[in-house]
Amino acid sequence: MSSAYQHLLTTLNQYYALSDKAWQAYLACCSIKEIAKGEILYSLGERLKSFMFIHQGLMRAYVIDDDGHEYNKNFFAEGRFPGCMSALLNGEPTTIAIEAMEHCQVVEINYQQFRAALFNDSDLMAFHIHYLEKHWLLEKEPKEISYLQYEAKARYLKFLADYHTLLPRLPQYHIASYLGITATQLSRIKKSLSTASLT
Repeated sequence: MSSAYQHLLTTLNQYYALSDKAWQAYLACCSIKEIAKGEILYSLGERLKSFMFIHQGLMRAYVIDDDGHEYNKNFFAEGRFPGCMSALLNGEPTTIAIEAMEHCQVVEINYQQFRAALFNDSDLMAFHIHYLEKHWLLEKEPKEISYLQYEAKARYLKFLADYHTLLPRLPQYHIASYLGITATQLSRIKKSLSTASLT
């Protein structure tokens, strides 16, 4: 088994231990791809047919406003599944774009095949429920609430806690975009925190 598929199986089993039958059904949906740095995996308005598992590399999901400004919505590193699941589920054009920030090796997962396998295997269904609970309820909801309640400095501190392992790999302007502030504002926040730590 390739290292990418072994990584995928290990990650799936962290959510729910799959039987060999369930794993073979999942594997039948998959293919390995290399993605160059800067390549757009999914473009705005595209009708998607797949989502990804990152074996190696880093990606960002972003939106573009009416004035052409980009805003990062999330970062995905090794072991995560970038994609626009709402667009896949509804069969609608995606409103989120995904770009490779580094050279990536990924497992591409055909959504229709995956969904068919999901409804034919209780292990895969259990995995999917556990995955959604962790990333769409326990992770996503508090993040959205924090952005409504916290001012920029508090959002940055939460970002540091949530993404500390990715900090060396993220350019500052991408962090600022994620926080919904300018690079200058981020610089001021970092300076104020640095000054406070010295007093």
